[in-house]
Order: sequence, then C-alpha cells, then structure tokens
Amino acid sequence: MSGKTRSWWGWGNVEDAVTGAERDELTRRTAQLLPCADPTVHEAPPIEAFGVGASRVAAPSALAPILSEDVRDRLAHSHGQAFRDVVRALLGKLPHVPDLVARPTSEAQVVHVLDWCTEANIAVVPFGGGSSVVGGVEPRVGGAYAGVVSLDLTAMNRVLEVDPTSRAALVQAGVLGPHLEEQLRPRGYTLRFFPQSFEFSSLGGWLATRAGGHFATRLTHIDDLTESLRVVTPSGTLETRRLPGSGAGPSPDRMFLGSEGSLGVITQAWVRLQDRPRWRAGASVAFADHDAGVRAVRALSQSGLDPANCRLLDPMEALINAGSPTAVLVLGFESADHPVTARMDRALELCRDHGGTLPEPPRYTDSAEQAARTGAADTWRSAFVRMPYQRDVLAAQGMIVETFETACTWDRFDTLRAAVDDAARDALRQVGARGVVTCRFTHVYPDGPAPYFGIYAAGEWGKTVEQWDEIKAAVSEALLASGATITHHHAVGRDHRPWYDRQRPDLFAAALRAGKATLDPAGILNPGAVLDPLR
Repeated sequence: MSGKTRSWWGWGNVEDAVTGAERDELTRRTAQLLPCADPTVHEAPPIEAFGVGASRVAAPSALAPILSEDVRDRLAHSHGQAFRDVVRALLGKLPHVPDLVARPTSEAQVVHVLDWCTEANIAVVPFGGGSSVVGGVEPRVGGAYAGVVSLDLTAMNRVLEVDPTSRAALVQAGVLGPHLEEQLRPRGYTLRFFPQSFEFSSLGGWLATRAGGHFATRLTHIDDLTESLRVVTPSGTLETRRLPGSGAGPSPDRMFLGSEGSLGVITQAWVRLQDRPRWRAGASVAFADHDAGVRAVRALSQSGLDPANCRLLDPMEALINAGSPTAVLVLGFESADHPVTARMDRALELCRDHGGTLPEPPRYTDSAEQAARTGAADTWRSAFVRMPYQRDVLAAQGMIVETFETACTWDRFDTLRAAVDDAARDALRQVGARGVVTCRFTHVYPDGPAPYFGIYAAGEWGKTVEQWDEIKAAVSEALLASGATITHHHAVGRDHRPWYDRQRPDLFAAALRAGKATLDPAGILNPGAVLDPLR
C-alpha cells in the first residue's frame, strides 16, 4: 500500500483501478450478459464541483494539530463504499459532509474530542477504513447538531503487546488489515481474519460492526476472536476483563460489538491469535444441479470437518466470476499443526455422494512449496479481490451492481432463495431495468447458510441510485418475511435501519436506548446508526 493514493470517491487505491485491457474485457463481458447496457463512461467530477462550504465549528486550539478542514479529506469521509455511495459521488451528490476530520494519535485525544463535542453539541461519527456499505460512516445525522466531526482512528495503528503464552495481542483499533498482519507476521502469528475489505478496513471497524471474515466455517465473525475491549464513551472509559470465557452475567463485550460507534469508541482490543498455517488444500467441485450442491454443502457444514473455504457459487455467479457453466464449490482446508489431506479426501467423498465432480485434482501445499493455482476456484478467488474495483467501473457505466447478504436456517433456504429471486426480478421490472440475480454462500454453519445474493442490471444513468433503492427495499422485505436476517456481516448503519428495527425485539431496542442514554447522554455518537438520535 506504500506510496499509493486512496480514491476519495470510490474503492481502494487510484493506482489499482480497473483500466485498459481489463476494463475493455469487463465491458465486453457485460455486453454479452446484458446487450442493452449503455457502455458510456462517466467520470467523477472535480472536487470543486461539490461546493463544500467552510466548517461550521471552531475547535479548541489544543485539538488543532489533529484536525483537518481540507475539502478532499472531508469529502472522502462523507460516505462509505456501497454502490449508492459510489454513484452519488460520480453524480456530484454528496450532501452530508463532515465539518472536520479528527485523527487522534492517543486515547487521551479521543477523550478530548468527545468532551469538546459533547459540550458544543457536535455529532461524532467514528471512522476506520471507510468501507461501510450500509451508511454507517455517512454523517447523515439530522439538523439538531451544530456540526459533525468524522473521528478517523487510523493513526492509532500499533500492536501494543503480544502474549505468546495465551496467544493473544493487544492492538489499537485504527490499524488496517495489512498493517496488522505485517506486525504479527515476524512473530509467526496471524489474526486470520480476512474480509473482502481487508486492505481498507480496520480492527475497530470490524469490532464495531461484528464483521465476518473470509473463512467459511468456525471463527467466522470477529466476535469469536475478541478477548476484551477498551472503549471510550462520553460518560467515561471502560475496559473489559481478559478471559477465555465467562458465565458472569451478560457480556459487556457483546454490548459494544456491533454497536457501530453509537455507544462508545473502541480504542483497543485484546484479540485471539493463531499460528500461521503451513498446510493447505484447495479444490473446485462442479455440480450440474445447484440444489445438489446445496445439499453437499449442508453435509459438509454438519460433518465437523470445518473447511476454511466452502463457497458455493450458483451457475450464474460461477459464469460471471469464474467462467464456469455449472455451479462451483470453492473448497479449502488449512492448518498450522498437521497436513489436511485426510480432511480434503473426506470432504470430496461427501461432494461425490451428492453428484459433485472434480474438473481438476485437488492442490496440496505446505510452507516449503507453492503450487501453481489454476481452475475455476482460483479464477473466482482472483475475481473476488477485484470485485469492488470492477463494481466501480460498471457503476460508472450505468450498471446496477450490488449485493444482499443474509443468513437463514437450512430448512428455510429454498423458500428464501425463491422469495429473493421473485422480489428482485419483480423490482427490476418495476424500475425498468434488465438484469440477473445470482447467489453464493459466503459462510456456512451446521444449522444454516449465509447466502450472498448479487444483482447485475443495466440501469438508467442518473437514476440508478433510485432504481437500486427500490430493488433493495423489495428484497429486504423478502428477507424478513422469509425468516432471514437483514444482514449477516455488513452491519446495520442507516441503510438497514428500517428492517433492523423490525427484526429486533421492541424491549431489546428499549434496553439499547437506555444504555445509550447512560453512555452518551448528549446523543452525539453516530446518531441514526443502529439507534434513533436521542433528540
């Protein structure tokens, strides 16, 4: 990442954007899938075109060294990385811009910022890597505040301590994924937490949103890797006790995991580490019948084999991202302690029992050798990393490219899939867009999968945000009606609030509001995310 420039309006680094032959090939594939798509490219307007005004608030002189009023900086902190965020930036419509960006380098400075903002009636929106796709970092806080400060924690980015006996580390919350792994690697450890946003998201962001990592089974969420937290609130600072487990009442950690900065600012955490894996096995399994693939994955999830990767792509998803005409299961195992050949052999046996076939033999590697990667599984893996960059290109060409992620029990999956498919297709017709709906599993559990539905549609430039909002509303209704969750790992933010409010019990919502009134009595922390503002 050294020497690269973060895009202020879209995903990732400017230098890594999709250009040249890659862009031409993406446009060609899109035309094959959706011949009606308009390939006209729309560029982001110059920063001056947004007409961002001066800050409405004056900060104490003691905080001046950590505050920025730079317009580019403020625009970059005005939105997340959802499809609708990217398109609004391309259209020059970013209406919610923070007045200042604060970059504290210590917990004491975090306390100072919260004290000042509480006294001055300024909303504070905690900001990690800015990769939220649910409006979680957008300063959409209403008009009851004198201003808004985006609290960027990325300057607090060090591993402070490693406990090799307990295999845990004390880490500052602002560290981005790659820098965290760089600090752990010399000691032979890894957090083993790799969301798709890994390069551009922070430990604090993962904790605050109860993020899900790349691995499909066992230790899927950041919750599983959290030993204790330290949190700064407007009412004071608290630190939970380091324990492998406890039955001492409701867990205080659980109060802040997933609270999205609305109850307090996570400044550091003890996290559970793992030895870096040595042995790996990978394979791609083809299924002519997608339903048979689903049954195979259910058998795998209930087998106790705990594959590291168990992602089933339906035929359309496999065709778009892996070039395969059939459903594909991306299957993998890894271990730091022992070879994983036996586990892969048994997993493939289960797959064959359900009609799965192997286009190529499985691949086995250890730390001393790295076999060449080939096949549909690795084609998809490469596409997985490039997906957000490709999404930006397609969004700039009037395409609607976005996802829904959820989870349900196995007995409800068939009904859920049909309901989402029907709702998405009907919504596409209603908004006048032609497109396709895809499905893949990102995570699987013994009692159910986490389906990830994709929408690829030819929209109408200038209206794609409104078109997407209608599609999202229709599918979100289908998710709740089918007994699924509004989100498995993307958090609530502001965009999922209407459905989250209906999913959670009313009494629990009341308890959360009471907690916020105690921890943040002035209601300055991320108003509108997870909870309504207190004013």
